[in-house]
This record gives sequence, C-alpha cells and structure tokens, in this order.
Amino acid sequence: MEKVKRYAFSTVLDASYEDAISRVRDALKEEGFGVLTEIDVKETLKRKLNKDFRKYVILGACNPPYAYRSLEADLDVGLLLPCNVIVYETDDKKAYVAAINPISALEVIQSQELRDIAEEVSERLKRVIERVYQARACEW
Repeated sequence: MEKVKRYAFSTVLDASYEDAISRVRDALKEEGFGVLTEIDVKETLKRKLNKDFRKYVILGACNPPYAYRSLEADLDVGLLLPCNVIVYETDDKKAYVAAINPISALEVIQSQELRDIAEEVSERLKRVIERVYQARACEW
C-alpha cells in the first residue's frame, strides 16, 4: 500500500484499469464484501453531459454482517453506506485504487458502537487494498 489518507486507503498499480477492477472485486470477496453498486463515471459523464473523462468506476461494497450491525446501532447510518471503493486510470495508464476509511466517514455520528464497527470494517478494507497491492508484487 503506497498511500494512506485520513479518509481513504489507496495504492497505485502498474496494471491495467480492467485488471485492477478484477483484483479489487476478488480482494473484496475475500474480506466478505459484495459489490452492490457499480457506477461507471466515464460512461455516465459522457451520456449525461457529453463530456470525456478518464476510466473511473465507483464500487459500492457491502459486508452484510457489518451493515446489519451498523443499522441496528443507528438506522440513519444507511446514509453513509455502502463503503465506496474507486478505481481509475491515471495519466500514465496505471490504476489508482482507493477505499473509504469508515472511521473517518462515521465520525459525524459520534457513536462508540459505530466507531467500534467502523474500526473492524476499516481493517478489512485496509487488507483489501493491501491484497490488491500485493497481488501486483507477486506477478514479478
């Protein structure tokens, strides 16, 4: 993992955009996440605004047991679900991958129960990014 931001975990892969998406999906699955939504930003901006944009996807990832626990703690937490993961093609044709840090996202709610859940989910998403990065390293 190359970069850590307060609100996200991220890395840059020397891989194609398409390969990165596949790796992300596999890593999410290994951590118990499914992809509920997929927004193709490039296609959407072209269709809605007739604007060209880089290859960019937003994956809405959900781990059902954690989502259930979170909703049991506070029904309004659904406003912050699912956990977004992005993949986009960089200017030099590499793949940038990032996942939201749920701890940062849930700070607005001020709930210790949600904070505890967010810490667990955060560790899983961190491992997703690490797996994607390590998969890249293993290819050499």
